[in-house]
Amino acid sequence: MTLAASGFLTIDSVQLEYRLIGPQPSAAPCIVLLHEGLGSVGLWGDFPDRLQAATGTSVFAYSRAGYGASSPVILPRPLDYMQREAREVLPKLLDLIGFRRGLLVGHSDGASIAAIYAGSHADRRLDGVVLIAPHVIVEDVSVASIAAIKTAYETTELRAKLARWHKDVDNAFHGWNGAWLDPAFRAWDITADLAYIRVPVAVIQGADDQYGTVRQVEIIQEECYCPVEVTMLPQTGHSPHRESSQATLRVIAEFAAATLPLAQSQT
Repeated sequence: MTLAASGFLTIDSVQLEYRLIGPQPSAAPCIVLLHEGLGSVGLWGDFPDRLQAATGTSVFAYSRAGYGASSPVILPRPLDYMQREAREVLPKLLDLIGFRRGLLVGHSDGASIAAIYAGSHADRRLDGVVLIAPHVIVEDVSVASIAAIKTAYETTELRAKLARWHKDVDNAFHGWNGAWLDPAFRAWDITADLAYIRVPVAVIQGADDQYGTVRQVEIIQEECYCPVEVTMLPQTGHSPHRESSQATLRVIAEFAAATLPLAQSQT
């Protein structure tokens, strides 16, 4: 199929909002962006455009169900919602857009989904994954920060700010926040998938990430048999692509140039 610059894809009767920058995924190496737990197509800002300019690739971003302008989800979300996205939705999406080769670049929840996909699919089209502020286990600091943001959502202007980016902001927020704060979610652990990743991995981690410690990175290094490159960004929190955007772009562009021979870095 030929994709417009923006629109909706239908997968299993669910409408998924998307945006495409650059060539069709069927005609050029493609970087697929997987957003954070409260993210959406719109919340990437101009990062996809800058990434396309820096790499010369196709860049495809989509809002998962429950986010942005995509269809809402039934709450509460199942606690394995990231595994389901990686194993049930993402394979169909890549096929539908005509993905032929490229990278997965995920942030936070999106990074976890990218890691699960790479570890559970022997996808010859996939040349590498970039994990920005990934989660592979649940840490005390993660739960504390997510509990704090629940209070902020209920008592500050945070809900109104997020409503700019989500058609059903309560569906988006409670779907994510409710899962992470469920006591049973403390057992969530995707380390078993890491050993099965067979493509290069680049990890970008903020030194001051309020949602996870360097232990997340150490586990990836310990469990992966594939090449793992780690970039720790000083004075950077949980969103390196916003807080240290030029450094983040440089890392991804260099990684793309090394793993995608047809992509040319311009940073």
